[in-house]
Parts: sequence; structure tokens; C-alpha cells
Amino acid sequence: MSVNVSQVVVTTPSGSKKKLSDYQGQVLLIVNVASRCGFTKQYSGLQDLQNKYGSKGFQVIGFPCNDFGAQEPGSLEEIQSFCSTTYNATFPLFDKVHAMGKTTEPYTTLNQAEPAGDVAWNFEKFLIGQDGTVLKRFKSAIEPNSAELTSAIESALNK
Repeated sequence: MSVNVSQVVVTTPSGSKKKLSDYQGQVLLIVNVASRCGFTKQYSGLQDLQNKYGSKGFQVIGFPCNDFGAQEPGSLEEIQSFCSTTYNATFPLFDKVHAMGKTTEPYTTLNQAEPAGDVAWNFEKFLIGQDGTVLKRFKSAIEPNSAELTSAIESALNK
């Protein structure tokens, strides 16, 4: 089943609502992030992807999530400060979400993408095409600089 996130509404850091269709025409990588996780070092690789592909129509979007081992306990302001000072991360971080159980958007929609089901852990990644369709789902252990992920991004950008 094809899943499209264009109509999904998420909450910005300021508390306002934003439709993911505002990113129409861009390739997105949506990631549930956490500051105290074994995968937290992936922030660096995510920023590298943003730096490498951002000018080509690519955007990383992070959604802090405290669902897995309570590894994201801080406020959004604390999380943003940690990411910018520790990893020089400049990609947008949205309001905290729930990616499993009683989910919140964008995960209520994203978790329908194959293989369907709740996100399994922090730093699971969803690659979204320029038309808002979920192209691929990558488990947490897939590093941002992996050939599997970078080739999928390049393919999506060249469509």
C-alpha cells in the first residue's frame, strides 16, 4: 500500500501547525531522534546528508521521541541546544512525538508504510519522495552515510 504524508499536520517548535505538503517537491528524510541513545551519533551523519543534498532539494526533519528507553527526556529547547552544540545540527527539529503505541503524527501515518507497524527504536528513517509518498523505511542501524540510504536519496532526487 502506498502511503502519502502530504496531508499530515505536525507541530512546529513554536507550537504552530505545519502541513508536510509545505515540503512538496523536496525529498524528505523523517527521523525519530533521541539525545541519549546508542544511535545518537547519527545526528552527525544526518547533518552531513543535509549539507550534501540540501541544495538539491533534500531536507532532514527530526522528531524527538521519548518512547524508547526514555532516551529523550529533555524539553525541545534543551534538545535543540544539545543537537546544535554537540553535532552542529541545523536541520529542523519538530515538537516531541510518539512513534509507537498511541502514536502522534507523522507516525500515525508513517507506521502504515511497509513493512507496516510501529517504529521499533530511535533513529528509524523514512524516505519521502517529492510527491509526499513514502519511498522506503530504514531501521535504526542503517547509518545515514550507508550506501543503501545515500543511493536511495540520490535516486529520489533524480526522479
